[in-house]
Amino acid sequence: MKPRSVRQRTLLAVAGAAVAVLAVGAPAAQATLEDGRSASGTPAAVAARGDAYIETRLLFGTQRPEGGPDVTDAQFMAFIDRSVTPEFPEGLTVQEGRGQWRDSNGVIERERSYELILLYPAAEARARDARIERIRDAYMQAYGQESVARLDEPTRVDF
Repeated sequence: MKPRSVRQRTLLAVAGAAVAVLAVGAPAAQATLEDGRSASGTPAAVAARGDAYIETRLLFGTQRPEGGPDVTDAQFMAFIDRSVTPEFPEGLTVQEGRGQWRDSNGVIERERSYELILLYPAAEARARDARIERIRDAYMQAYGQESVARLDEPTRVDF
């Protein structure tokens, strides 16, 4: 193989860099037509839709740490009717699940569980916080639970 000159090596390096830039940039450089479709006919990026909301998920276990019978479906739904619906009459979602966690004694617990999903306007987050904490406290007291997990996420909602 013949040694290349400095000029040839420079041209090859520049050509290689140009090919790399084109290969990476080409998919993102599609033109968007007036009807909102790209030149390839696929829909262009969808604009953000909906209003700013918070999604709070609460995770409820059903085993009682001190023993006794598990919380039943009827008991849990009565809890929802009594302690959650008055605080969130706009609506909510309950999903059944199976959970696992390590208790305060280091034991892995596996149990039937419920996930409660609440959606509310982000502007009401501070006011809703106290309501959510009352729900968590009420469940822990009523069913002898060590905790009720809480997850909060900002989201956009369009009803």
